[in-house]
Amino acid sequence: MPADGYAWWYIDAISSDGAYGLTVIAFIGSVFSPYYAGARRKGPADPFQHCALNVALYGTPGRWAMTERGRGDISITPERFQIGPSSIAWEDDCLIILIDERTMPDLRPLRGEIRVRPHALVDHEVTLDANRRHRWHPIAPRAEVSVALSRPELSWSGTGYLDSNEGSEPIERGFSDWSWSRASQGEDTLVLYDATRRDGSVHSTARLFGPEGIRDVPAPPRAQMPGGLWRVARPTRADRGTTPRLIRRFEDAPFYTRSEFAASLLGQEAHGVHESLDLDRFSARWVQTLLPFRMPRIARR
Repeated sequence: MPADGYAWWYIDAISSDGAYGLTVIAFIGSVFSPYYAGARRKGPADPFQHCALNVALYGTPGRWAMTERGRGDISITPERFQIGPSSIAWEDDCLIILIDERTMPDLRPLRGEIRVRPHALVDHEVTLDANRRHRWHPIAPRAEVSVALSRPELSWSGTGYLDSNEGSEPIERGFSDWSWSRASQGEDTLVLYDATRRDGSVHSTARLFGPEGIRDVPAPPRAQMPGGLWRVARPTRADRGTTPRLIRRFEDAPFYTRSEFAASLLGQEAHGVHESLDLDRFSARWVQTLLPFRMPRIARR
């Protein structure tokens, strides 16, 4: 991975009864790290000095953890990524996430196991910019997810999603904003991606993943859900004459939102997870000043 680059692996899930949700993101070159951003301002920065496992639990109890680690606290093989005391690893056809973290801001323990069992693995890459500096890999658009935590005591299962992104430059250098969503429609998963590049052009993807394979589909018209508490917009798409529905606010941060939503898409009801990201806001120094309170760093030299 080049200096200033990044890679992340993203998992989300909603429980079968709708009571709980989660996201887990394993980062190399943590794109939202204030420490990595500060290192880049001084010159080319080593992404392996800025790794983290972000775990967010939604529902009751809710938890949030993201501690940054350096080279001395990580280990990487083709099957396993160790980040401090936590890890993410493939065992046969199952991705197993072992969590041993401290939540922020209250420093409570967050421990347990999450298992992600894909319905099928997808060998697919989408380039998000003309120079191939930013790429998206939908690894498992549909998966069964089981959660077994000891701290807090919590157990549930539901339907989830797994993908990865990678880049050879800071994400804010390539884009000013983007919105993304994955929505379940029966056995299919529809992924919508709209990203505004720094040159003003827009990348748009509407792709359907299912038992019949991968298909590009006509993107539904643009639509809006209510904005975040920090006035970050929630742009999305929905069939003409319909309105997308914001079911639950998962995250309302100064530069991004994550939500559970429902909408009519391609003539069918769909339900899933939506994210929006404002990278101009992320780059603002006042936002950078706030981030260490949510993202501590513990790193050995």
